[in-house]
Amino acid sequence: MERIETVAGSIGADHLGAVLTHEHVFVVQEDFRLNYLPEWDEDAEIEHAVATLRRLKDSGIDTIMDVSVLGIGRNIERVARVAEQVDLNIVAATGFFTFNDLPFQMHYTGPGLGLNTPEPLDALFTRDITEGIGSTSIRAGFLVCVIEAEGLTGGVERVMRSVGRVAAATGLPVVVHTNPHTRSGLVAQRVLAEEGVDLTRVVLAHSGDTTDLDYLMRLADAGSVLGMDRFGLSVLLPHQDRIETIVALADRGYSDRMVLSQDAFCYSDWFDQTAMDVLADDWNYFQVTGRVLPDLRRRGVSESAISSMLRGVPHRLLCPGEVAAVEPIRLLSEKDWIQSRKEGMIESWSQTRTAQPSGRRACG
Repeated sequence: MERIETVAGSIGADHLGAVLTHEHVFVVQEDFRLNYLPEWDEDAEIEHAVATLRRLKDSGIDTIMDVSVLGIGRNIERVARVAEQVDLNIVAATGFFTFNDLPFQMHYTGPGLGLNTPEPLDALFTRDITEGIGSTSIRAGFLVCVIEAEGLTGGVERVMRSVGRVAAATGLPVVVHTNPHTRSGLVAQRVLAEEGVDLTRVVLAHSGDTTDLDYLMRLADAGSVLGMDRFGLSVLLPHQDRIETIVALADRGYSDRMVLSQDAFCYSDWFDQTAMDVLADDWNYFQVTGRVLPDLRRRGVSESAISSMLRGVPHRLLCPGEVAAVEPIRLLSEKDWIQSRKEGMIESWSQTRTAQPSGRRACG
């Protein structure tokens, strides 16, 4: 049976259970905390996180994928203190979070830069996966990169191509923070495919922020997984619109290419909590189990479709399998994609690929 790396150690795939694929435990930049959060109480925040994640486990969730990486404050020792006290699997990530540039540690070092070296990001991400994060033996179970409204800036492209190379070499899945309003998921698919990534192992996060079914189906028809993962952030898209989008996609046969989550956290230094209580008072870990699943069931979404989004698809992603050569992916232009759908040529993601990936073992 395949083993999945978690913060508390490796587990069998049969212990993954119901999975939320896009959450945070802590979003805390240490330099900001040390200088501007004098009220920070480490023990109290750990205690709060433990209590919150125990409630999440009690609500029916067994595993979360913690997408916090460099750039937004990953502190694996802090997360480990939480993980050892909860009966909930936490899968850590590697990668880099930026909308624009890389920090000065990478500004002058890399291919074609002042210090002309091989891309240092490749070695950092690989070490997190094969040896351990920081001074720990905790290994990352997936990779994260970002492409926001700012587009494919130099820094964003460096990270994305590095993530792609490491994903192709290790067989781990990739979660990409995207902006569906700029259709940045299409750019991510192109870049990652160029680096040899199997697009069926790519989650295009925040796809649920739009109701543009044509865009979402185009992404899914290329094999990628749609992250319907910001429930509670109705300020970006109302809850009911998010539900209607999932129902429409499930009716069209896409439940095998969707995952559910909230993008929530126990603590984040991004937001003033008083303001968030006004703008997004429902943004928490409990939207999927408390609101989303009941709403989907009321709308007639089948239990098999729900199980696919919460269990089947996340299990397939987190199960690394064997690294194998993936044939080139034929990404259709928008014109060709529309014509193919009109002619009934696209019935599943497999028909947009020149060949299926080979050599992967089934999980479990």
